[in-house]
Amino acid sequence: DRFAPPFAHLRFVVSPPITTAVTMAETADAQAVRLYVKGVVLGFKRGMRTQYCHTALIKIQGVEDSEDVDFYLGKKIAYIFKAHTEKKGSKYRVVWGKVCRAHGTNGVVKCKFRTNLPPKAIGGPVRVMLYPSRI
Repeated sequence: DRFAPPFAHLRFVVSPPITTAVTMAETADAQAVRLYVKGVVLGFKRGMRTQYCHTALIKIQGVEDSEDVDFYLGKKIAYIFKAHTEKKGSKYRVVWGKVCRAHGTNGVVKCKFRTNLPPKAIGGPVRVMLYPSRI
């Protein structure tokens, strides 16, 4: 739908207002809120012969044209992967990046990460966080 706001595909779960004492059992029934949108790493920016690994191409779920991309510009992206050795109490590592601009008119975005994504990331999931907000 072209006239819907760019974030219309997101479903926010609004919890009821907190009244008096709420027990843990009552809050356990509430649905969890996902504060990110799923995305997939398509590959890297490239020419016919040259690949530029410092810019990744990401397809964001539910974004189908370049007008919807405007909502996501500047948003943080997390590529989360599992490593063999445990550091700081966790085997999971994160490479942070941000959405820089649209890539074409089909809802794909160009993203820069703090360190280049590994080749293993191609086809893998990323989380597009809904912050920082520009609204």
